[in-house]
Amino acid sequence: MWADQRVGWLETLRYGLQALAYPLQIALNSPAAAWQWTRDTFESRAALQTENRALREQIRALQRDALRRADLERENDELRSLRAAAGDVAEKWLPGRIIGEEANRLRHRLTIDRGARHGVTLKQTVIAGSGLIGQTLRVGPWSSEVITLADPEHAVPVQIARTGVRTLAVGSGRPGVLTLPFLPLQTDVRPGDRLLTSGLGGTFPAGYPVATVLTVRRDGASPLAQVEAVTAAQVDRDRTVAFLWFRAQHPAAPAGSPPPAPAGSTP
Repeated sequence: MWADQRVGWLETLRYGLQALAYPLQIALNSPAAAWQWTRDTFESRAALQTENRALREQIRALQRDALRRADLERENDELRSLRAAAGDVAEKWLPGRIIGEEANRLRHRLTIDRGARHGVTLKQTVIAGSGLIGQTLRVGPWSSEVITLADPEHAVPVQIARTGVRTLAVGSGRPGVLTLPFLPLQTDVRPGDRLLTSGLGGTFPAGYPVATVLTVRRDGASPLAQVEAVTAAQVDRDRTVAFLWFRAQHPAAPAGSPPPAPAGSTP
């Protein structure tokens, strides 16, 4: 004790003994430390996996909400376009959704979720926001069949906007393509000319966009020009259409317009 107090040799001894005992302490504590590390690691991983699942669910929910909002915005845009396209000749208009389509070389028809119970009648004008779609061919209680402009059995009286020349645009059986089979060879018609409804025929009002001339071919062997046009309305993209009721006294209204729509249709 006297020597330790004077020299401190026991402190050196304790230092050496601690160095020798350290590996033993590590060996004794390693199982418990390893278990604690393993448990913490798995708990952290489980918590991260749970958090990741919750975040993925939130992302999917946000994506669904974004899709619904985009769908509503598109529908609102289509309704605004329909209202603008109806024009002042339309007294009332009734929106409807396309719920079925038949498109082949012989038939181009649409099924719309509006029928006689909503006031829809035969041969009623149907438009999209970008132009004329066609007219009702059959009307059921809750739905209607619409024959489109591209149907080979359909023809619409049109007028070339640039020159005022009137003719018939006939469905070609190809989606969105019309032909003008009755134009004489010398008719002034060019690619890019806009075709509007002429108001003749008693079905469609005057001034509605129908199509744009796509190609013009003149063959000296035929007295008629070969003209094709692409419809203004894009049936493969439009989802919402409108049935129209016209003001009988309006100058552009067709003769024999359908009677006013019942209450509940969109003014």
